Amino acid sequence: MNLPSMPLADAWNPGSWQQRPALQMPHYPDAQALQQALGTLGQLPPLVTSWEVLSLKQQLAQAQEGQRFVLQGGDCAENFADCQSQVISNRLKILLQMSLVLVHGLRTPVVRIGRMAGQYAKPRSADMETRDGVSLPSYRGDVVNGPDFTAAARVPDPQRMLQAHAHSAMTMNFVRALIDGGFADLNHPEYWDLAWARQSPMAARYQQQVDAIRESIRFMQTLSGAPIHNLNRADFYTSHEALLLPYEQALTRKVPRHDGWFNLSTHFPWIGMRTAALDGAHVEYLRGVVNPIGIKVGPSVQPDQLLRLIDVLNPHDEPGRLTFIHRMGADVIGDKLPPLLRALKADGRRVLWLCDAMHGNTESTGNGYKTRRFANIRREVEQSFALHAAEGTRLGGVHLELTGEDVTECTGGARELTERDLERAYRSTVDPRLNYEQALELAMAIVDYRHSGR
Repeated sequence: MNLPSMPLADAWNPGSWQQRPALQMPHYPDAQALQQALGTLGQLPPLVTSWEVLSLKQQLAQAQEGQRFVLQGGDCAENFADCQSQVISNRLKILLQMSLVLVHGLRTPVVRIGRMAGQYAKPRSADMETRDGVSLPSYRGDVVNGPDFTAAARVPDPQRMLQAHAHSAMTMNFVRALIDGGFADLNHPEYWDLAWARQSPMAARYQQQVDAIRESIRFMQTLSGAPIHNLNRADFYTSHEALLLPYEQALTRKVPRHDGWFNLSTHFPWIGMRTAALDGAHVEYLRGVVNPIGIKVGPSVQPDQLLRLIDVLNPHDEPGRLTFIHRMGADVIGDKLPPLLRALKADGRRVLWLCDAMHGNTESTGNGYKTRRFANIRREVEQSFALHAAEGTRLGGVHLELTGEDVTECTGGARELTERDLERAYRSTVDPRLNYEQALELAMAIVDYRHSGR
């Protein structure tokens, strides 16, 4: 597949991003191999469908109006090696369990969006990594190169894009099969149990909620005299950072009976702070796809930047189109978020706000681990609710890095994990994640906070 030639000044096509500054892009040493891989990728079936994309956009529009709550979560970066049935089902389980807690506690439908089936690329702070005097290209995720610190592993390989598509397809196929087979059946939420967490301090409380939901369902079925429909499955959507633009372009397609171009690598592409420049390649790419899109918003962002981004990315004020995911840090959110909320409210802009309480709270320990304190994550979520309420805006959901595995990467939580515990099961190759217990505890904390009326 040859990448498109230079577009007209204001025209958009899937390749018009190439005429803009493109940050966080790997250098592929073999241009011919890159073209061949992209040509193959461009002929492969899409990973999601256009009607799923449009359904998610409608649900996000409802979340803007307070009719739904968004739970977006998953791994900081997926690995090809983790494309295993148990790992995938555990990721799905924790998101379903969290959504169950939120639905029951908030009395609001939950939009479930997994950071999965495509979260294989990661931005890096430097192009090169140096160890013991040896410099090699930085690891940019399995879709680009390998994590091993060897010259062979760190060379960007375009064939990895085909591997990423295959692993994403296998993940989505398994997730769809689980959901269609009744894995998400609200009549049997006990199916979602994670065996290693049965001794969790949160287990008893979760079981109480499961029992209450089961009794509510039975009561409603008794009243109606028939089973309640649609309890045996749950809508589930995927998201990933649209970082590697050649990959995204190859999976951007037109479809019958719908206008415009769809990114069919994921339902919900988003970009981070490093790639959200108004004149940059990533914003140029996202402005032309039909999908709902997300933008990370950090503490350095100014109100006029957000307003200009809205002008470019959602000029027609389409409901459900644009989500801002603020990630400030618990210590600064009180100062940095309110001016942004005021500016957009005063201008009448329609966006969905999510809280990413992970990325602004990252720190390093004395023994060399990158971690996050559960107390700070919880504090930022609670402050986000309070700040939105004070400004007359609405926090529509949360964006979290989490896993269903028994990892020890974030300190604190019900088991009060310490820095010493990090050595036991620190498995992330990039950022620390909440484990099952901490994720479920955070969902319960959100419910408790909302019920407290604070």
